[in-house]
Amino acid sequence: MKLFLLLSAIGFCWAQYAPNTESGRTSIVHLFEWRWIDIALECERYLAPKRFGGVQVSPPNENAVINNPPRPWWERYQPVSYKLCTRSGNENEFKDMVTRCNNVGVRIYVDAVINHMCGNGVAAGTRSTCGSYFNPGSEDFPAVPYSGWDFNNGKCKTGSEEIESYNDVSQVIDLGGEPIKSSEYFGNGRVTEFKYGAKLGTVLRKWNGEKMSYLKNWGEGWGFMPSDRALVFVDNHDNQRGHGAGGASILTFWDPRLYKMGVGFMLAHPYGFTRIMSSYRWPRHFVNGQDVNDWIGPPNNNGVIKEVTINPDTTCGNDWVCEHRWRQIRNMVVFRNVVDGQPFTNWWDNGSNQVAFGRGNRGFIVFNNDDWALSSTLQTGLPAGTYCDVISGDKIGNDCTGIKIYVSGAGNANFSISNSAEDPFIVIHAESKL
Repeated sequence: MKLFLLLSAIGFCWAQYAPNTESGRTSIVHLFEWRWIDIALECERYLAPKRFGGVQVSPPNENAVINNPPRPWWERYQPVSYKLCTRSGNENEFKDMVTRCNNVGVRIYVDAVINHMCGNGVAAGTRSTCGSYFNPGSEDFPAVPYSGWDFNNGKCKTGSEEIESYNDVSQVIDLGGEPIKSSEYFGNGRVTEFKYGAKLGTVLRKWNGEKMSYLKNWGEGWGFMPSDRALVFVDNHDNQRGHGAGGASILTFWDPRLYKMGVGFMLAHPYGFTRIMSSYRWPRHFVNGQDVNDWIGPPNNNGVIKEVTINPDTTCGNDWVCEHRWRQIRNMVVFRNVVDGQPFTNWWDNGSNQVAFGRGNRGFIVFNNDDWALSSTLQTGLPAGTYCDVISGDKIGNDCTGIKIYVSGAGNANFSISNSAEDPFIVIHAESKL
């Protein structure tokens, strides 16, 4: 069962076509519910130096304000219009973020919510992040504008016409909330006029029922890829429920050790284009696969999102968690960059939950997810030398603050990992050689 949980990390990592990241940058991070001001700063001070390829941002378009429960994360997925004003910031702040992040080689990927207008539980009025009037009951969204002619009613085959069970795949795929028709507006470009798309140089993902579209060459219009390809993550947001809010690597783990190993496996494995999560609450509490605190919104003061502050030890403060700044996670992002293009090699396992594999002659990773210690001599495929384990520490100059691993001339190395270790896995790669 443990091995299944570990390997399940790659199950949420979908194939990627032309992600538009700079060469040598192979992962993006979802800065969930961050303000545009803070994302711009994070691109410059951390993401670019640590060689992250991009940032997925929360939906930037106007949404309904939800007060019961108070300002949950999912209010961002109740669009009212395509105006650029949310609790993350306004249009000028969004433009500034895109420019500053692109200037340091970090791309912005938009979570574009275009066919999930407010559900029946949202009352008519002007309680929206830009103050636009909307009426879900009469399907009236004049700020777009959309009217009843633009909606497919009766798609969700339940008594309430809403999703009643997130374990029912047909309900989740059909979505609730009366999705917008795709036949007309996807075809004539009305929806693709999003100001935060082609006009601002971001990458979008959207699904028209047959093909995934993407921006060509940073603002030169839209192109289509075959239906068997995916742009970043082909999924609808509700399909991710039970796996944690919004992420490929957000698994149903309450144990940080399992979480870090799961993300480590995903970033070490050659499959797909990877995204990690940066959140604002830990540990997560799951009951039957559902987060019992699922409604919680970002750290805020009376609904205003708090600034992401940085502590002296480089972790985040002000109630933000920032998993992407954890040593184990950001060093695995570097590992993936270092081994990019290398084959999957030298698999080893003990028939239980101790596994290891290499990436050509550039990297090697070993996991101990058993209830007993691991001690084995394994073929790494790496050149002879002494390497710094980048999970237990960092390479600083010619020294290592963590465990040192000695690789023989034949490529073999001895690995010892206690089952009670804080992080029961070891990672070495070409750039961690001392």
